[in-house]
Amino acid sequence: MPFDVDVLRSQFPSLASGIAHFDGPGGTQAPLKVGEAVAQALTGPLSNRGAGSLSERNADAAVLAFRSAMADFLNADPRGIVYGRSATQLCYDFSRHLAKTWAPGGNVVVTRLDHDSNVRPWVQAAEKSGQELRWVSFDSRTSELDMAGMLAAIDDNTRIVAVTGASNLIGTMPNIAAITAIAHAHGALVYMDAVHYAAHELVNVHELGADFVMCSPYKFLGPHCAVLAADPALLETLEPDKLLPSTNVVPERFEFGTLPYELMAGTTAAVDFLAAIDPRTATSRRAQLAASYASIHEHETRLRARMEEGFSSFGDRIVCHSNAQRRTPTMLLTMPGRKMTDANAFLLERDVLAPAGSFYAYEAFEVLGVPDTHGLRMGLAPYSNEEDVDRLLDGLAAFLSN
Repeated sequence: MPFDVDVLRSQFPSLASGIAHFDGPGGTQAPLKVGEAVAQALTGPLSNRGAGSLSERNADAAVLAFRSAMADFLNADPRGIVYGRSATQLCYDFSRHLAKTWAPGGNVVVTRLDHDSNVRPWVQAAEKSGQELRWVSFDSRTSELDMAGMLAAIDDNTRIVAVTGASNLIGTMPNIAAITAIAHAHGALVYMDAVHYAAHELVNVHELGADFVMCSPYKFLGPHCAVLAADPALLETLEPDKLLPSTNVVPERFEFGTLPYELMAGTTAAVDFLAAIDPRTATSRRAQLAASYASIHEHETRLRARMEEGFSSFGDRIVCHSNAQRRTPTMLLTMPGRKMTDANAFLLERDVLAPAGSFYAYEAFEVLGVPDTHGLRMGLAPYSNEEDVDRLLDGLAAFLSN
């Protein structure tokens, strides 16, 4: 049985606005429990970390709980959980940390499917460190990543492969386990952008095999921040530039300045909220997450089918660019002869939020080669319901007939 979406929605104060939110790929709404956790941590008592006063202990507890929660969420080691302000910041940081170890003459592999935050930092790091840059594209018709091109791009001189777990633009989910197997056979590292992936699929860093996995809690009901997971032993080999008095302990050596304890507390609350959506008989948090994600996946897949059935009724008046066999419930549409900014504005008048843009997936949008400068992106979230989908479809029908 799927979870009760009405009960779930009642825990999101923002949904009382009446807006049908399809902007989840850019950031989900947050449940009340997440906001309360942020407020409770921030209003304290709260000080810098320590073991003396209650305020110091509260800060320390927030950090430790955050690492434990994200370790359960990603099936990772808590000692390898690194806090970051954003996925972009983390990628820039780690591209620089890693590039310090690269001698000239190697190569770096990036894909045209990725968000630019997992492209440009590596492009720039490759240029500055004397590495050849190798691109892997995707098929604009099938939306599938070119695995033959990936196989050809990776060799014994590859330093790192940067690849998305799921495209934030068209939802394509490449075979990360296969890519990491190829990379590791050549001694290369893999940096996986799981920002969009983690919103719809439960991450298992061991099964995926990527050396670095980053995600953003605000894409899965949490606050605005980011997280990177890696083997602590791998992190020990990296020496970031940092302040002299700051700790050299892993993972703290990669976290610059005072940590935002309130955002860490909100992230822990988001993980706990997800685990409680439909835990069934599971007892551990990881098992509860697995059960809840299974129900979320069933719910979102059913709604995606409803959306796609509706799209099919529009015939050639719309073009859906999300066609991969394995994909998230995120779809990008264009409409021949129509501007997607106009469609976005029309839907907003009906309190349906489906943003128009290229969403920082610069390379991917270029590959699609659509005549419009924007696409209309619709993404589902756990709180999406049938009424939302029907309002979207009715709005699109009205816009197309306008």
